[in-house]
Amino acid sequence: MKLHELRPAKGSVHKDKRIGRGDGSGHGGTSTKGTKGGQSRAGYKSKMAHEGGQMPIQRRIPKRGFKNPHRVEYKVLNLGQIEQLAEKYNIKEVSLENLYINGLVSQNDKIKILGNGELKSKLTFKVNAVSEKAKTAIEAAGGTVEILK
Repeated sequence: MKLHELRPAKGSVHKDKRIGRGDGSGHGGTSTKGTKGGQSRAGYKSKMAHEGGQMPIQRRIPKRGFKNPHRVEYKVLNLGQIEQLAEKYNIKEVSLENLYINGLVSQNDKIKILGNGELKSKLTFKVNAVSEKAKTAIEAAGGTVEILK
């Protein structure tokens, strides 16, 4: 195959339909828009999601669920993850400040520690919430837990 032999795939290239260019073009007269009515006029624009008088889908489908306005979102860290982070960043105290400085959480996050994984190093925790399993594992490793308000 040579550069001058390259061609588009058969059927992939076609001429655009040029409407409103006289009767000889086959698309003259009403320019394929039918006769009269808003859709044949210039500047016609239908409303988004308008279904022509049919009940719209957002009104046909029932409401579901409930959004709790008092829900507290935590950034969750497991003990296994914390062990890796402590080795990587040489952290002795797990707090919002240390995690924020190392780019692991954002400034307004609340932190919760869960007990999945092993904790070998002795660490101090200053976090918003801790599970019971994580608390016992931290204290067994010789660390301390302080829960912030």
